[in-house]
Amino acid sequence: MTAEQVPIRTLVVDDDFRVARIHAASIERVAGFTCVGEAHTAREARDLIATTDPDLLVLDIYLPDEDGLSLLRSLTGTGSAPDCIFITAARDLDSVRAAMGLGAMYYLVKPFGFATLKDKLDSYRRWRTEVENVRPDSEADQATVDMLYDLLRGSDSSSTKPRLLPPTMAKVFHAVQVADEPLDATAIANDLGVSRPTVQRYLSDLHRRGVLELVLEYGTAGRPKNRYRPAHLEPR
Repeated sequence: MTAEQVPIRTLVVDDDFRVARIHAASIERVAGFTCVGEAHTAREARDLIATTDPDLLVLDIYLPDEDGLSLLRSLTGTGSAPDCIFITAARDLDSVRAAMGLGAMYYLVKPFGFATLKDKLDSYRRWRTEVENVRPDSEADQATVDMLYDLLRGSDSSSTKPRLLPPTMAKVFHAVQVADEPLDATAIANDLGVSRPTVQRYLSDLHRRGVLELVLEYGTAGRPKNRYRPAHLEPR
């Protein structure tokens, strides 16, 4: 399994057992995520964080032994806190501001539908993928910083123009644009030094948006090879 295929390990923390189970089941329905546990108190959350090492917390504010804001604050003080999405019935602005100050990715107010949660998780996954693709010793210019914030705001949607694509996807798109003939994922991956699964995922997304056309090349045997060329159309 490649790094791009490793699911984002998510821990659900909610005092309501039924609600926690619903959140966990919803997370399992979203591609690229897996739920590693459910906690119903801050103490349980700390124990599970220590044993499961989650990437992401889906955290309620109202917990029986300690509020979620205090829990996250104590975790950030250690310097190794997971990312966090608050899902809560707390609507007061003080809680919202505190969550933002603690670096929460999103703040979802109950109740909401599965589509809302999926949209936030998908945006978080795209943001995380781009962050992990940046070399640790590299510096981010303003365009890269803006792009990362746009991903969290959900700007990397079907209406995104090619010039606003995330950096790696933009390189894939450019490779197809300047090529003299349709390209497949292997050729682009070798040229860019990026893994083939990453390239294929971006090609499929660009094809879905309508900016690339899929060309099926049939050989003498086996499945046809997928090649791509510019569609010369605005993304859908």
